[in-house]
Amino acid sequence: MPDEEREKISLFTNVSPHGVISMWDVDTIYKVPRMLHEQGLDQLICMKLQLVTKPSDLSRWDNLVHAVANPRHEVTIAMCGKYTDLSDSYKSLNEALRHAGIHNQARVKIEYVDSETLTPDSVKQLARFDAVLVPGGFGKRGVEGKILAAQFARENRIPYLGICLGMQVATIEYARHKAGMIGANSTEFEPETPYPVIALIDEWLDRDGSIQKRDASSDLGGTMRLGAQSSDVKPGTLAHTIYGPVVTERHRHRYEANERYLDTLQQAGLVISAITQREKLTEMVELPTAVHPWYVGVQFHPEFKSTPWDGHPLFTSYVKAALDHQQKGAR
Repeated sequence: MPDEEREKISLFTNVSPHGVISMWDVDTIYKVPRMLHEQGLDQLICMKLQLVTKPSDLSRWDNLVHAVANPRHEVTIAMCGKYTDLSDSYKSLNEALRHAGIHNQARVKIEYVDSETLTPDSVKQLARFDAVLVPGGFGKRGVEGKILAAQFARENRIPYLGICLGMQVATIEYARHKAGMIGANSTEFEPETPYPVIALIDEWLDRDGSIQKRDASSDLGGTMRLGAQSSDVKPGTLAHTIYGPVVTERHRHRYEANERYLDTLQQAGLVISAITQREKLTEMVELPTAVHPWYVGVQFHPEFKSTPWDGHPLFTSYVKAALDHQQKGAR
């Protein structure tokens, strides 16, 4: 910022000239700390608050910016959702994927595919992507397109990650096409479905030992499973390789995998790889790696725990699978 502009802003805002901080556009948000430090903002704040601190060390941020700016690889992921006109709807998810890219030395490109537009013919466009992701959402609109995306990824061995509703549509798809449950659905979308493999759990044991009840007419906020919960992970699964024996993640959903159909689904080859410790609800499903290289659905929202420093083990593994898929296609 030119000195004359700084002085003018200072004059009309009654702020000292060294307190006028410029914020210009940058190609990655991780450059902002260095930008503000070089203008003395951190020192100014410490002086105002009368804090005695050590000299700033931004090497961690500098290393992060270098990793973001100098990837060795690039992968393109298809995000099949219905809020594609407003990408900020998936902001946390987008950042978690980019964090995973940093830990795989890869730039992650995200292309949004409107699930409402997917048909048995148009779903073939997903073949050009390195991986497919179906995010969470509510309501019937676009669900059949998401089911098609899960089916296409399964049948063509494309890495698939389903989050929340993405896990549920993968379960519905598998029930319809592998477990012989023609017309399987969620009662959220089809209350009279002959095979309600996803349904509203109407009774469960709460943390304090009390029995809680709800139904479809209950207050919507009171029917959601919210917050962090722990689940036991099945040994020998991809989930166990990623998380170890216990997974603790955050939740925000209403419908669950219906326990009555789990045995049939497992007999057909679907792996229930994580179950909540208290309620015994399905938390993760997957396909054996002998059948599919990387096919995972999770009921929780792992993106909420991802950071640029540590990434998140699930997303890191997913992006690595996308890279592996890309390299196999190149051979």
